Amino acid sequence: MQIAILLYPGFTALDAVGPYEVLGNLPGAEAVFVAEEPGTLRNDSGRLAMVADASLAEVTRPDIVVVPGAPDTSGPTGSEAVREWLRAVDRTTSWTTSVCTGSLVLAAAGLLTGRRATSHWLHLEELASYGVESTGERVVTDGKYVTAAGVSSGLDMGLTLAGRIAGDRTAQALQLLIEYDPQPPYDAGSPEKAPADLVAEWRAQKL
Repeated sequence: MQIAILLYPGFTALDAVGPYEVLGNLPGAEAVFVAEEPGTLRNDSGRLAMVADASLAEVTRPDIVVVPGAPDTSGPTGSEAVREWLRAVDRTTSWTTSVCTGSLVLAAAGLLTGRRATSHWLHLEELASYGVESTGERVVTDGKYVTAAGVSSGLDMGLTLAGRIAGDRTAQALQLLIEYDPQPPYDAGSPEKAPADLVAEWRAQKL
């Protein structure tokens, strides 16, 4: 079972690494980081580098595709090579997935048109502009398409998919082994729970 995780300049690291830590540990799984060309790519801060071992041309029939997000997805959404690759591999994937604004990349490739999907809360309207039924749910499954909301929800997406692929007990074991037991010191992880002035401040910064 090959899992292809797309990398591109400016990606958000946890969007890629979270699903990797879960799905990459499924029995029989082989996770590969792919990019337009092999090599080192830096994340959205520019301070963390990850290596894509394979080019898009070298990975043609992955079982699972994971598309991480970024504060600015104009690179992958505007890349004909990325869009063409996503459309090509989607014909044979068992699961096509995204984390955060990675759903915008899938939508730009035309894969989410008319489907339910989610994204980071600041980008739900942008997702809807692609003809997607945009929802603020944390993980959304529509057929073989599984999309996750912002950054940390990639872990939830990975566990959701692990349960579908390998069963509840395997998914529970994976959750136990990564000790994913969230107990945050603040209850401000969604726009519905965070202080209203903080939400407004970040909405204003995006405009």
